[in-house]
Amino acid sequence: MADFTVVRAEDVPSMADEVGMDPEHFDVHFLREALGLETFALTVQRFAAGWKPTRGHRHRVQEEAYVLVSGRAEAKLEDEVVELVPITAVRVPPRTARSVRAAGDEEAVFVIVAAPQAGFDDVEFIPDFWAD
Repeated sequence: MADFTVVRAEDVPSMADEVGMDPEHFDVHFLREALGLETFALTVQRFAAGWKPTRGHRHRVQEEAYVLVSGRAEAKLEDEVVELVPITAVRVPPRTARSVRAAGDEEAVFVIVAAPQAGFDDVEFIPDFWAD
């Protein structure tokens, strides 16, 4: 019998409150444990249209690739802002400050792949990362 796992992201509780984000405007589903991933992490994020979170973050060891699945978005990488359209991928190495958010009139949905697996002790949150 084949060894695989199928999980709907919506069946994994959002951890928005736990990461200090507004659950009325943001969902984050960490799928690593539900899928039984061994070497990387997988996350689904949804940002409400028009909601502009202000903080960013960086990692000490974890590299991330963000794929915008739907909507329009912008990514701030250190001091540069990049516009994103659906099925655009952005790789962010460790130690680079980053943040993404919806842009325009529709929500933005991202799938994020990260390696190696790391816990919250790998994250440094950056308040007031966005100027607006």
